[in-house]
Amino acid sequence: MILTKAQYDEIAQCLVSVPPTRQSLRKLKQRFPSQSQATLLSIFSQEYQKHIKRTHAKHHTSEAIESYYQRYLDGVAKNGAAPVLLELSNEVDYAPSLMARIILERFLQEHEETPPSKSVINSMLRDPSQIPDGVLANQVYQCIVNDCCYGPLVDCIKHAIGHEHEVLLRDLLLEKNLSFLDEDQLRAKGYDKTPDFILQVPVVMLCPLAVEGHIIHWIESKASFGDECSHHAYLHDQFWSYWNRCEPLSACGHWGQHILCHRPPDSSDLKGNSSSDMQRKKKASAASPEFRFGPGLVIYWYGFIQELDCNRERGILLKACFPTDIVTLCHSLASP
Repeated sequence: MILTKAQYDEIAQCLVSVPPTRQSLRKLKQRFPSQSQATLLSIFSQEYQKHIKRTHAKHHTSEAIESYYQRYLDGVAKNGAAPVLLELSNEVDYAPSLMARIILERFLQEHEETPPSKSVINSMLRDPSQIPDGVLANQVYQCIVNDCCYGPLVDCIKHAIGHEHEVLLRDLLLEKNLSFLDEDQLRAKGYDKTPDFILQVPVVMLCPLAVEGHIIHWIESKASFGDECSHHAYLHDQFWSYWNRCEPLSACGHWGQHILCHRPPDSSDLKGNSSSDMQRKKKASAASPEFRFGPGLVIYWYGFIQELDCNRERGILLKACFPTDIVTLCHSLASP
């Protein structure tokens, strides 16, 4: 599902005043029936994570932590079976799993001889039965299972969905008889930053919105919605490094704002080199994280903001599904 910036903003605005619950997601689906459940869930999760990042600091002051912990103690003293932590997290507008972490850390600091390590905390959140207090274990469990945006349960679901879409993409590549190397094979060859799939025979995409075909050397699968924040983080951390290496920022303007885009290297740096120079650079590139894979395709399976697809001429294409109109370069050259 490809949305305009205006359509995305309308959905995001509806999320400002609703709590991060499954009931809110159902209401969102009723408000936007033409959007898929998966797309709305991805937007819902991403917008809430932005909110949490903005407000994270105020929940981690010593005053806030002591206040939350005392309210937890008072609440379970009255009724240990009541969802004290879950209700507290909803009241202060903080993710239940993150509230559970705050209270668990504070509890262990009070009852353990040494400060709890991060690995111990994570283990207890994944398996609350390890928590040495039955009431707190139940409270943490309630937070984990009722959190639809954070926590170990959500992390497992996201990982499974991401893997599922990578398998789907692999099957589609095999169905099209395209030769490729996957991420594991590339890492075995020494590459530290790699896309999900490198095509061993370049593909010319015949896009209905393009005047000419685009050469595709790699494909990245993203089982999420491509919003402005996440897409530009991916551009910075992944996509431009697949193209070649990060370069100084340039601007690409849309909807009255400037979107920061990393400029891929000028192809002129490949000109005027001797054969020996090219061979030397090729060998050096093979062991370098700056190795040029060339232009590629990013598939946001749950859609993206249409205006973000502004780097086609720079070598980064966005699609919301696997393209159907593709031909291999060798086939196109063999055509009469």
